Amino acid sequence: MDKIFSALASTPRRRILAYLSATSMTAGEIAERFEISKPSLSKHLSVLENAGLVKREKKGQFVHYSLMPDNLTNTLHGFAQQVCPQGGPIVKESKRIAEERGEIAPKVGIKKAPPTGEAL
Repeated sequence: MDKIFSALASTPRRRILAYLSATSMTAGEIAERFEISKPSLSKHLSVLENAGLVKREKKGQFVHYSLMPDNLTNTLHGFAQQVCPQGGPIVKESKRIAEERGEIAPKVGIKKAPPTGEAL
C-alpha cells in the first residue's frame, strides 16, 4: 500500500496514469508529452510498475506500458481524473489516441438529450 501512495504522490506519475487510461503507450510516446529526461521518465515508469499500477509488454522492438487491469487503485484514479482539472484533458487525449489506433470506436453521431422540459 505504501508503494501505491508513494507512486501517486508524484504529479508526473499521475499524468502518466492519465495518458495510459485508454491506451497503451511506448516510453517514447509518453516522453513526447513531458519535459523531463528519459532516465527520469524511466524511473517514474519503474516506480509505477513496482507499485503494481502499470505493466509493460514487449511488442517487437518496443516496450508498451499500460494500466494493470482490475486494479482498484487504477479504478479510483480513473474516477479522480474525470473530475481533476488537469487530468480531464489528458484522459481525453488518451481516448483520442486510442480512437486513432482503432483500439476503441470513435464516438460519432451521439447527441445529448435536451434537459427535461425543453423543446427539441
